[in-house]
Amino acid sequence: MKVPGTGLPSRVRIHEVGARDGLQNEKETVPTEVKAEFIRRLAVAGLTTIEATSFVHPKWVPQLADAEALFPLLGEIADVGDVALPVLVPNERGLDRALALGARSIAVFGSATETFAARNLNRTVDESLAMFEPVVARAKAEKVHVRGYLSMCFGDPWEGAVPVAQVVKVARALMDLGCDELSLGDTIGVATPGHVRELLTALNDSAVPTSSIGVHFHDTYGQALSNTLAALQHGVSTVDASAGGLGGCPYAKSATGNLATEDLVWMLDGLGIETGVDLAALTATSVWLAEHLGRPSPSRTVRALTSSSSPTSHKE
Repeated sequence: MKVPGTGLPSRVRIHEVGARDGLQNEKETVPTEVKAEFIRRLAVAGLTTIEATSFVHPKWVPQLADAEALFPLLGEIADVGDVALPVLVPNERGLDRALALGARSIAVFGSATETFAARNLNRTVDESLAMFEPVVARAKAEKVHVRGYLSMCFGDPWEGAVPVAQVVKVARALMDLGCDELSLGDTIGVATPGHVRELLTALNDSAVPTSSIGVHFHDTYGQALSNTLAALQHGVSTVDASAGGLGGCPYAKSATGNLATEDLVWMLDGLGIETGVDLAALTATSVWLAEHLGRPSPSRTVRALTSSSSPTSHKE
């Protein structure tokens, strides 16, 4: 039953991260052809922003070492609709590789904390921003859309709770580089709704508009959906999610899976918020991939809709 809420966006754009953020955390490398088919099925299900891969050095993320082989296989996805295929680039070399293949949307990946910056980027926060500056400038000169990811916005496994002012400072710096949008990452899943509202308000006070903000929650403590609802109530209309709840973070061992796209769509459908996503097709896609991975999907909605005892999994 659809029961609309008040003060919520009429439509949400889901930024699907399963093919990149999800698969990069798998112990076994998924074959390139399977990745391409996964992305194609996500597009057919109605997702219009699908993060495809990462142009980092294979030494750091071997699961995505096939970026050059994968990206050319995705050209046909344009035939199923207006689909953006952003890719993660760590530096100018990564940008070179992405542009050479025709990428029109990229993302850089920063940290709100020094410890995670050192472990993930081998740099200080300021050094990482300096590394991103020419990347963003060149991308904008090429009329390429740029997203800025900011990790550890709510808590860090080494530093603990992250002060809101510290997050705002780095977020503001990323936007000042020229990023088109900012994704706030709850990398280890410790955020709670009040914390989410406080950070969003502080960002607005620092002249970062809500329209430029996306949220990226992990479900470590079961708070991803409640945190998402708090963001929606603030006016956020871009939400990151991962089909089947895939993912984590290879550099933060306490991070569990991302918010499952199916769980998000179930909630948004119930609130009468448009996404353009066919939940049945999306669920079937996650079941298909889970079979390739050799384990069931952690998404509660996928499990509920595919359970033989579910009242919605069969016809009367």
